[in-house]
Amino acid sequence: MIESLPRREREAFEILCRLEEATTGGVRAAMIGDLSDSAVRTLLSRLEAKGLVGRRLAEDGVVYRPKQRAQALATGALRRTVDTFFAGSAVSAATALLGLTQKLKPEELDALERAIHQARVRGS
Repeated sequence: MIESLPRREREAFEILCRLEEATTGGVRAAMIGDLSDSAVRTLLSRLEAKGLVGRRLAEDGVVYRPKQRAQALATGALRRTVDTFFAGSAVSAATALLGLTQKLKPEELDALERAIHQARVRGS
């Protein structure tokens, strides 16, 4: 459903996913271009009506957050990206991701080695 959102709604939703929660002002500050608080509130209300965003009252006003966990959303988005841009090949996607960094930290290398080992054990 996220990929079918209009551009500005998707941008606001992705900002909330990255920040985990934010006020209207926080979302507006992270958006590209100059939108009013009213315009951002409208975007967030539309996302809430679609069941993607929840809100709660806090000391600094209304705080919005994605209803789904960011990890679940990230998994779906990554799966669509791998299918769309890498012909479904996780290896091609992983190779491209590794090419984006200059140098990996030792703990990142360890995590990659564990993931590869687990894939071998699963017989993937």
